[in-house]
Amino acid sequence: MTLNGWLQILIFCGIVLALVRPLGGYMTRVFAGERTLLSPLLSPVERGLLALAGPAAREEQHWTAYAVSLLLFNLFGVVLLYALLRLQGMLPYNPAGMSAVGPELSFNTAVSFVTNTNWQNYGGESTLSYLTQMLGLTVQNFVSAATGMAIAIGLIRGFSRASARAIGNFWTDMLRATLHILLPLCIVLTLVYVALGVPQTLGPYIEATTLEGARQTIALGPVASQLAIKMLGTNGGGFFNANSAHPFENPDNLSNLLQMVSIFAIGAAFTNVFGRMVGNPRQGWAILSAMGILFLIGVGVVYAAEAAGNPLLQSLHLAGGNMEGKEARFGIAMSSLFAVITTAASCGAVNGMLGSFTALGGLVPLINMQLGEVIVGGVGAGFYGIVLFIIIAVFVAGLMVGRTPEYLGKKIEAKEMKMAVLAVLCLPLAMLVLVAISSVMPSAVASIGTAGPHGFSEILYAYTSAAANNGSAFGGLSGNTPWYNVTLGLGMLMGRFLVIVPALAIAGALVAKKTVPASAGTFPTDGPLFVGLLVGTIVIVGGLTFFPALALGPVVEHLVAIAGQTF
Repeated sequence: MTLNGWLQILIFCGIVLALVRPLGGYMTRVFAGERTLLSPLLSPVERGLLALAGPAAREEQHWTAYAVSLLLFNLFGVVLLYALLRLQGMLPYNPAGMSAVGPELSFNTAVSFVTNTNWQNYGGESTLSYLTQMLGLTVQNFVSAATGMAIAIGLIRGFSRASARAIGNFWTDMLRATLHILLPLCIVLTLVYVALGVPQTLGPYIEATTLEGARQTIALGPVASQLAIKMLGTNGGGFFNANSAHPFENPDNLSNLLQMVSIFAIGAAFTNVFGRMVGNPRQGWAILSAMGILFLIGVGVVYAAEAAGNPLLQSLHLAGGNMEGKEARFGIAMSSLFAVITTAASCGAVNGMLGSFTALGGLVPLINMQLGEVIVGGVGAGFYGIVLFIIIAVFVAGLMVGRTPEYLGKKIEAKEMKMAVLAVLCLPLAMLVLVAISSVMPSAVASIGTAGPHGFSEILYAYTSAAANNGSAFGGLSGNTPWYNVTLGLGMLMGRFLVIVPALAIAGALVAKKTVPASAGTFPTDGPLFVGLLVGTIVIVGGLTFFPALALGPVVEHLVAIAGQTF
C-alpha cells in the first residue's frame, strides 16, 4: 500500500460526502413535488405524461396497489425486452448484422436488466445491435433504477407519515426519479464522457489495418449514453464485454473517478433524503456512518491483500503486488477501490478481472453482496436493504432492555419483524441452494474454469451476484448454458422481488401507525451506540449465514496458497 493510493481513496470519499447534502436536498424536493431549479423545464413534461396516464397515476396508493403496479410494470419490461432480443435480427439500427439472441440467453438478459442486475452472459459488441443496446438495455437501466428509488421513497414515507393509509403513487415516484433526477444527470455525464473520449455514434464498426497488415474490426456505438446511466443507476451492464476495463468505456483515471463517484452518489444521498423527510438529519448521518465503516474496512482489506500480492510469491520473496487482471492505467489502489464500490452498491461494473484478485481480495466483494449490498447499495435498493437490518437491530435492542422496540417513534412489532426476516432470508435461499445444486451437477461443474476452491468460488460468486442483483462476474465460469441462464435468471427474480414486496409491506404497516413521542427510555438511534449495533447486526447475520460457504471457497484458497499449493 502507498500514501498516494490512500490519498486517492480519501479524495473519492471526500467527493461523495460533499455531494450528500446538496443532492439529498434536491431529491427530497423532487419526491415531495416541490419546485426545483429544473421545474420550469421539466414540470410541464411531468404533468403532461401524468395526464396521459390518467387519474390512477396521480392518486395515492395503499402498499398493495403500489406493489401490484410495480410488479405489472416490471413484468411488461421483461416481456418487451425478451421480444426485442428475439427479434433483433429483423429490426433496424443493426449495422453489424447481429442475429436473434437465443431463448435461454434472452430470458436471462431480459430478467437481468429489468431487475437492475445486468449480469451478461454475452459480449455486448458481438451480440447486440445498437437498437437493442439503446431501446432495450439503456431504457431498462433508467426504469429499473427509478423503480428502486420509488421503493425507497415509499418506505421512507412509512416512517415520515403517521395514521395514514397510502405510501405514495408508484407511477408518479418512478416518473419523478427518471425525469427530474436520472435523466438530467445522465445528459451532463454523457457530454462529459464524450469530451473524455468515450464514443457516442450510430455509425458502423470501423475496419482498421494493423502495423503487421492484419485486418481488425473496432467496435463503436452509442457508448457514452449507456455508460452514464450504467453507473449512475448502479446497473453495471457494459456496452463492451470488457466493461469499464475497456479503453472506450473508461479511457483514463479521470473517467474512472467520475464513474466511481457516480455509483455512490445517489445511494449515499438517500440517507440524507431519509433524514430530511423524517425531520431529523442526524438519523441519516448515522446510517451513512454505518455504511462508511463497513466500506472502509472492505477497502482496507482488499487494498492490503492486492498490494501484498500472492501468498505463494511472498513465501518466495517475489511479491510486488498483484497486478494480474488489472489495467496498468488504474493500478492496484484504484482497481481495489473500484471492486469494493461496485459490489457494495449493486452496480456490477468492473475495471479489472475479479477472478484474478487474491483470495482475500476476492472475498470482500463476495461478502459485500451477501450482506445484501447495504453499504450504500444500489439506488434506492441499498437504502431499503439497510432499513431491514435497522428493524432487526432495534428489535434486538428492545429485547435487551425489555421494551417494545421502536424506531423514529414507530413501534416495531411482529408483522414488521416477520417481513424483515423474510426479506433477509430470501438472499441465502436464492444463493446457497442453487450453489449447492450446481456444485454437484456434472454439467454445471463442467462450466467452471479452475479446479479446487477457486472453481467453487466461481459458482458461489455467480449466484451471489445474481441474487444480490449485482451482475459482476468472477471470471472463469462459462455461464452461457441453458442451466446457468435459467437458474441465474430465477435467482435474480428472487433476489429482487422477494425483498421488494416485504419492504413495501413494512412501509404499509408503519404508515398506519401513530408516532409515539420519545421518552427517557427510548433508545437513541442517531448516535455511535446505534451505529455500532447496526454494524454488528449486519456483520453477525451475514457471518452466520454465509461463512460456511466462504470457508469452502476463498478462505480455504488463501490457506492452501500460504501452504504453497496451487490448482
